[in-house]
Formats: sequence, C-alpha cells, structure tokens
Amino acid sequence: MHPNPAFRTRPRDANVAFARDRGFGMLTVNGPDGPHVSHVPFLLSEDGTVVETHLVRSTPLARSLPASAVLAVQGPDGYISPDWYGLPDQVPTWNYVAVHLRGPLEVAPPDALRDLLDRQSALFEERLAPKPVWTTAKMPDEGLARLMRAILPCRMRVEVVEGTWKLGQNKPEAARIAAADGLAAAALSPEARILADLMRILPET
Repeated sequence: MHPNPAFRTRPRDANVAFARDRGFGMLTVNGPDGPHVSHVPFLLSEDGTVVETHLVRSTPLARSLPASAVLAVQGPDGYISPDWYGLPDQVPTWNYVAVHLRGPLEVAPPDALRDLLDRQSALFEERLAPKPVWTTAKMPDEGLARLMRAILPCRMRVEVVEGTWKLGQNKPEAARIAAADGLAAAALSPEARILADLMRILPET
C-alpha cells in the first residue's frame, strides 16, 4: 500500500465493495521456503469479513495452509507522463487502484466445496445475462468428482482491509484533470480510460 495518506482516504466499505465486485486477486502466503502466490477467483461476504476461494490441491500455497495471507485485488492502472500535467519539475508515475485483504487462511471443510463452486459460478454467470446460466449440474458426475478431488475449498477471516486509490490527489486540480485527459487520449487500454474517469471525479472519501 502506498504510504501517502492522500491516496488512502476511501472508507472500508468502499474498499470492500471494490474487492467484492472485482472477484479476482493475487493470494500470497509465506511458506517454509519463501513466498507463495496463487491467482484466484473469490467470494467476499457482504460485511467484508470472510473470503471464500478454492486452490488447486497440488500448489505450494495450498500445502502451506493454515497461514497468514494477503489477498491483493488490482483495479485499473496506467502510466502517467509528466508532460500531461502542464507543470514544470514533474516526474513519471503510475496511478492505480488496489485493495489488500489480510487475515488467517485455512482449508475449509471438504463438504463446503460444491456449494462454493455453485455460488462462485452463479455470481459471475449472472453478469453474462441473457446467456443461459451454467451450473455444475451440467457436468457429468464423474467429471465433476474428478475436478473436485483436485481442488480445496479455503476460507480467510479478513482482519485488515487496506485500499490505495492513487489518482493524482496530490496534484493541483487542473494538473490532475489534464493528466486524466492525456491518459484517456493515449487510449493505452480500456482500463486506462476507466482510471482516467476516476482521476476526473475523485470518488468521495
């Protein structure tokens, strides 16, 4: 997390909502032989206190549980050219949105796996409407059983929520807007344009 308090003014519920909506992040733990990382889809409870996910059973991270964990959820990001500010003595930087969820991670009971998979797929399938919803019921029993033997349900109790919304809040308004316009005009990626919009409006603290 960036240490500048200007970038860390969003309230906990806004950071929780952002992480829940993204639903995908980088899960990290310290293993006996160094850090382990897995990229995972996840569910976050309404109050932001519980993360549910699943891991491939054979990964080093899964074999390191239980452990303290960080789930890093990345949002839009983009390079900011100092030329865009219209000010002297500026340097390049990178603006971005990110939320970290911290807490103990453990393997959940095996009988929680099917329900977790159903709830995960339901959440993301709903976003594809009007496409008919895919469910695990469409899987042959043998194929589903083979899949479920290869993965573990996991649960993290969220003890700390940290968010960085680095959007140029430390620059004069005119310079920040000019940088947002430059980023949007560069059209580096669809997410860069989303970032430019956030830089213009500065979500409320």
